[in-house]
Amino acid sequence: MQMESVKPSAVAPRKSKLARTFAKVLHLKAFSGIAQIDGPKKVKAVATSLKDEGNNKEDEEELQEKLAIEALLAKLFASISFVKASYAQLQFSQAPYDPDGIQAADKLLVSELKNLSEMKQCYLKKQLDPSPETAILTAELKELQSVAKTYEIMGKKLESQVRLKDSEIIFLREKLEEATKQNRSIEKRLNQSGPLYMLDNLHISGLSPSHFITVLRHTVRSIRSYVRMIVDEMRSAGWDIDAAVNAIQPNVVFWKEDHKCFAIESFVCREMFDSFQLPNFSIPSENLPDKNNQQQKLLFFGRFNELKSMKAKDFLSENPRSSFAKFCRIKYLRLVHPKMESSFFGNLNQRNLLNAGEFPDTSFFTSFAEMAKRVWLLHCLAFSFDPQASIFQVKKGCRFSDVYMECVNDDDSSDQTQVAFTVVPGFRIGKTVLQCQVYLSQFQTKVKRYTSTKQR
Repeated sequence: MQMESVKPSAVAPRKSKLARTFAKVLHLKAFSGIAQIDGPKKVKAVATSLKDEGNNKEDEEELQEKLAIEALLAKLFASISFVKASYAQLQFSQAPYDPDGIQAADKLLVSELKNLSEMKQCYLKKQLDPSPETAILTAELKELQSVAKTYEIMGKKLESQVRLKDSEIIFLREKLEEATKQNRSIEKRLNQSGPLYMLDNLHISGLSPSHFITVLRHTVRSIRSYVRMIVDEMRSAGWDIDAAVNAIQPNVVFWKEDHKCFAIESFVCREMFDSFQLPNFSIPSENLPDKNNQQQKLLFFGRFNELKSMKAKDFLSENPRSSFAKFCRIKYLRLVHPKMESSFFGNLNQRNLLNAGEFPDTSFFTSFAEMAKRVWLLHCLAFSFDPQASIFQVKKGCRFSDVYMECVNDDDSSDQTQVAFTVVPGFRIGKTVLQCQVYLSQFQTKVKRYTSTKQR
């Protein structure tokens, strides 16, 4: 059998077709292998991507809704602050009455209440703000402005109240000055116009401790009036009150600043009542009847009646060489130190006049003379009794006794029983005891010792 030869034109196309078929199989196989390895991951990634896109859309919608609610709340709080500011303006315009201000505040209130009602309807109908970020910023600005307005109104109200209080203070100061002047006038009349009228027509046989108590009360009142004058002069002259008080009563702890005047009062009483127990009462070389003689009692009672109804200034002018005039000179020169007088008045004119036998015509000396008159009258009355009245005082550090002592700072020293110093001396008339007035307190030395022990 004769084989036919293969023609090139017939072989080439067939080979080419086979090669393409094989290559396609290999390609499909390779593609199939790749699909088996990476295909599920790519599908999952695509699915996740699609799902994230869906979630982002939901989150964005939820975020927008939250922002819209936040914007609504911001506008609500801004409106509340605005209403508060408008109401504050309304109240402020009522006192003092301002009709224009009231009307303007009322309009703002009504307008904002309408705005609140509209916000409520928008919320119920879910008509939320399309631009919540802008709405939030606008609401915050509105709230800050409303708060600032409220504080501004409060500031104006406080300023108005301050002005009102200032006016009240000025009025009360004027009333206080008026009352002080009236008190001084009354006190001056009591001290100078003879307040012992109740002792008129009194006979020596009718003397009783109650009469002595009456004179003693007026004496203490006059002493305290003079002490106030001294303290005022000290302050005007720029004195160190603490140093002066410590020099009089050292190492005393005072409960209040005002109590320091008691130390000055104790000094005045100590000088004025010095030698009270003696008939001549600091006047040297004065001849007097015997101590127990009835004539002596009549002499002192006569002196009492002679002076009690007169002003000290008038009596000194009419009787410049009397025993009372000598008493005033001696006590003034002892009580008022030259440095004190020079500091108060810039000179020693009053002292020089007294040394020359004359009497100064000043308010300071007149006040002293009235006080000296009370002390003198008390001394005269003491030596008119039978037996005569005696004077006593207690020493520093003594234990307090209700029988012999009266505390001048009772409200502030209820837990204290130790006497710091005697302010006003006490007296005995027969079996009657008139309590001395004392100041109760601790001593600085004890306080320091306690502190150092506590620190150790």
